[in-house]
Amino acid sequence: MRISVTGDAIFKVAAGVLVASAAVILFATLYVLSTGSTIVLQRFGLGFFTGINWNPVEGRESFGVLPYMLGTLVTSSIALLIGVPLSLGIAIFLVEMAPKVIRVPVSYLIELLAAVPSVIFGLWGLFVLRFWVLNYIETPLSASLGGIPIFSGTPFGLDLLTAGIILAIMIIPTVASVSREVISAVPNSIREAAYGIGATKWEVIRHWVLSYGRSGILGAIILGLGRAIGETMAVTMVIGNAVGPTAMPTSLFQPGQTLPSLIANGFLEAPTPLEKSAYMGAGLVLLLISLLINIIAHVMVSRILKIKGGAVE
Repeated sequence: MRISVTGDAIFKVAAGVLVASAAVILFATLYVLSTGSTIVLQRFGLGFFTGINWNPVEGRESFGVLPYMLGTLVTSSIALLIGVPLSLGIAIFLVEMAPKVIRVPVSYLIELLAAVPSVIFGLWGLFVLRFWVLNYIETPLSASLGGIPIFSGTPFGLDLLTAGIILAIMIIPTVASVSREVISAVPNSIREAAYGIGATKWEVIRHWVLSYGRSGILGAIILGLGRAIGETMAVTMVIGNAVGPTAMPTSLFQPGQTLPSLIANGFLEAPTPLEKSAYMGAGLVLLLISLLINIIAHVMVSRILKIKGGAVE
């Protein structure tokens, strides 16, 4: 009995330490980024967040991260618009429609896709996907819809749209795998009850399966969004890496940059403390955006669960 109590106490303390370590790492990261960005924030204030210039020339320094914040949000939005429907389609097919002889190998392939290093996606995007996007998507869109601002400009292939498509491909394994597990966890009794009242397969999937698992599916989407926002190498290789006002995302066919690609391109070569502080500030903005998105996601999931619980009661 004493051994059992001692073991439980040790396990409880160890679990508490592990939980606390996550909070310590988060606050330590916030502290390092905050202190590291003090110089640039003292120099430019709110202008650092709203400015569009990025000029490291000594004596003319001007740093603003607005174009890169918007570039991060635009490419991540493109990734969600393309990747989420594909991921849900894959998950629904594997759980609800595919025979076992297909379901198992395809599931393994989807999970293996998540293990591909991002630099491999970047190389493939640079030497293959870029030209497919340019020839079969951007050029036709520019010719027919060039009068619309988001489709204006001369397509080049290394731009925001290509970066968004690369991100969409990269988040598919995460969103599809988690969504598949969520859909698989829906009790068969719900499906049988729906079929019993004459519902079609599409109606069962749409009104019962997806509705029952919507909180888990939302969590899968947030995981995919987290990867899209933080992805660095693949985006850096295909986004064009524009700097300053030219990086403002006014068209999908223009080069741009995201916060991760900005940091990856310049931090190690920053010669002055002010420029290093600017990159630390960009990292701080990226971390705050990620935290804000996760907080919003948790609030949404909590509300969905409350609504579901009220419906059950």
